[in-house]
Amino acid sequence: MALYGKLTKKLVENLGAGRHGDGGGLYLVVDPSGARRWIVRVVVKGQKNKVGGPLRTDFGLGGADIVTLNQARDRALEYRRMAKQGLNPRFNAKREIPTFEEIAQQVHIDRLPTWKNPKHGQQWINTLRDYAFPKIGRMPVDSIDQPEVMMCLAPIWTEKHETARRLSQRIKVVLDVAKSKGFRSGENPVTAIKDAQVLPKVKTKPKHHKAMGWQDVPAFYADLSHRNAMAAKALMFTCLTGSRTGEVLGMRWAELDFNACLWTCPEERMKTGDAHRVPLTDEMLAIIEPLKTMQSDFVFEGQKRHRPLSNMAMLMLLRRMGVEGVTVHGFRSAFRDWVSEVANVPHEVAEKSLSHKVGNNVERAYARSDLLEKRRALMKQWSQFATSNQT
Repeated sequence: MALYGKLTKKLVENLGAGRHGDGGGLYLVVDPSGARRWIVRVVVKGQKNKVGGPLRTDFGLGGADIVTLNQARDRALEYRRMAKQGLNPRFNAKREIPTFEEIAQQVHIDRLPTWKNPKHGQQWINTLRDYAFPKIGRMPVDSIDQPEVMMCLAPIWTEKHETARRLSQRIKVVLDVAKSKGFRSGENPVTAIKDAQVLPKVKTKPKHHKAMGWQDVPAFYADLSHRNAMAAKALMFTCLTGSRTGEVLGMRWAELDFNACLWTCPEERMKTGDAHRVPLTDEMLAIIEPLKTMQSDFVFEGQKRHRPLSNMAMLMLLRRMGVEGVTVHGFRSAFRDWVSEVANVPHEVAEKSLSHKVGNNVERAYARSDLLEKRRALMKQWSQFATSNQT
């Protein structure tokens, strides 16, 4: 006689990886990742499998974070009763299957703490909202297969290939999570589509930010230095430091060490996810030190008190100056080109000046120095060059 009720709520929450029986064919399956789901194994009376033996089948009952132990026992009992009557639960059981959108929204919420910043998290769900929810959002997640995924991907695969590629990755994640919770079975249709090479290959050329030639930087900087707008100050500082827009505009006074002539940009604003030290030259200090008198939280304050400049402010300034075909980010390229053609420094120094990661994980584990003093000499040389046309 089968022994029922072996599991408890505490065991369900704490058991390690493996299959743990409760009795009566009910099992808690704990994946190595820690995901927990319920399955029930039944033998359908009077039905045979392919080799003529009793039809013994496993059925998913949902994730343990959604389906409680008592609910799992009730559902398992329902499945056993159907099987005893000769009814295959696969075709006769009534289950509440969440929709694709419901699972996607939950995945988004669960992963909010892992996003680099709120903007990235919003972009993740927005892609699904714009291209997946209108077509498969209301469908039960267990009914989505290759044709449904193709409905989302095919219309934008060539026209908006990068968006479609990201969309496919995000659909795959949602379906994988649904499977881990017991709402799906079988291969992920996104994987199947990729492996079968159903969609055409799209050759994409990397898009580079439009940059000013390094030879033109001194004349441009001289023009910029005669402007009093805060956007001009921020753009001058951006040119000299080779930093990214968000790194500069988010800069607070607490990040600056005037005694050590150093700016430390915190990891949350860095693309690499690591804090970055920027040596401050005399030319850089000449830009920011007069701004202390504003007593703002941010170095480059925008129109609202204690708020930074808009991330479009510097680009709009370029347009007002009549500088076409150049982006703010492109000044990083101008700096890098100047380093390659003029400055006589090692590759690692140039790349670390732009806060690029150098080498593989093993190499970075041993080369932990950020080469600050060598970068300080390089930034001094660049600042002197960029300001050489000033009068």
